[in-house]
Amino acid sequence: MLRRGLTISAGRRWSICSGGDWIFYPACPIWMQKKKKRLSQAVEELASDGLRVLGVAKAKIKAKGLPEIQHEFTFEFIGLIGLSDPIRKNVKQAVSECFKAGIRVIMITGDYPVTAKHIALEIGLENPEMCMTGQELHAISDAQLCKKIKEINVFARVIPEQKLKIVNALKKNGEIVAMTGDGVNDAPALKSADIGIAMGKKGTDVAREASSLVLMDDNFSSIVGAIRMGRRIFDNLQKSFGYIFAIHIPIAGLSLIPILISNLPIILWPVHIVFMELIIDPACSIIFEAEKEEANVMSRPPKKLDEPFFGVRKIIFSCLQGVGILAVSLAVYLGGLYFSFEPNQMRAMAFTTLIISNIAVILTNRSWTDNIFKIIATPNKAVLWVVGGAVFFLALILNVPFFLELFQFEKLTTVHILICSLAGISTIIWFELYKLIKWKRQEAL
Repeated sequence: MLRRGLTISAGRRWSICSGGDWIFYPACPIWMQKKKKRLSQAVEELASDGLRVLGVAKAKIKAKGLPEIQHEFTFEFIGLIGLSDPIRKNVKQAVSECFKAGIRVIMITGDYPVTAKHIALEIGLENPEMCMTGQELHAISDAQLCKKIKEINVFARVIPEQKLKIVNALKKNGEIVAMTGDGVNDAPALKSADIGIAMGKKGTDVAREASSLVLMDDNFSSIVGAIRMGRRIFDNLQKSFGYIFAIHIPIAGLSLIPILISNLPIILWPVHIVFMELIIDPACSIIFEAEKEEANVMSRPPKKLDEPFFGVRKIIFSCLQGVGILAVSLAVYLGGLYFSFEPNQMRAMAFTTLIISNIAVILTNRSWTDNIFKIIATPNKAVLWVVGGAVFFLALILNVPFFLELFQFEKLTTVHILICSLAGISTIIWFELYKLIKWKRQEAL
């Protein structure tokens, strides 16, 4: 909801009629032609300040029984009431976030058009001066509405049934529509929208049943927060997929190359792959899931309808990361072979390089926009546990005789471990340079 609810209390019997759609009572002096113009001007002035205008009249009756219809009362005009329905404090900021995120906000209200324009201007809607009323909406065809609705963001004096017409027009234009509502009459529009959002506090049971989501606090800002969360989850799933592509290429390569090329010692045995999976699985399910949203998550346009979840470009970049890890790990392995190292020593160096590369690619894929130094400075408890555990158990494997024998390793010197560490870290340099170049291009724009 964009505005807070209204509460009216009175100690007398009043007849309240809307100030926008004048209701003519033959016996009420207010509706004389000479006063109508002056009252209309007063309504315009009040509505231009964002007030909801109501006309108030009273009637006296001496008869014991009340008339069957209110037209039989002789009304005496009292005056106009301007009700202030203040905007929620965070609505304007939420609407601004929507525009930055490429999300269009449309206001549909039953208020007087001048009031609706004032509110639209106050909350920062685009084209607030362009307003279509329910009467105009009723008079045009669906095809005409599909054209006009591309620019009009304010609809006033709209009855609930016309909301369905607006939703269908947006869908015909290829838009993904999220619709909010709380009444029984809103149910058709909520059901027709791609995402129906019912009000949890003021919403009827019918509206809730027709909706996809229920907004528990009736706050428009909560919808924006849900969009932000959805984009974060979407990004984190893509990061996880990219990491899976990247890390399994070197595992497959280091397992198959010694088999395809004869007379080379086997690098990875089943126990090595199992140890790798103990790092890969928590990284996918814990690290990337706990990652915060990107800084630009609400400043980029929505995904296109025909855009795949994990496109060819991301697959290529992920595979390039994997090929880089494979090339570096294989270079360390062949370097040991060149210097006539023992097979267990070569295997230990190649495996250590692979583990360090795995840790590096986890860190760099935490963000496809920030550099590695900023990523490391960004807190993520899951990273500490997974990466810390990997380093700890790698140290055990390289130093405890039982594990050295189990993994078919030979104890490495400090120089060898340093070489493996530098080689592993080097696998992410090109990706960090790519992020830097991409960031500078965006800054230039």
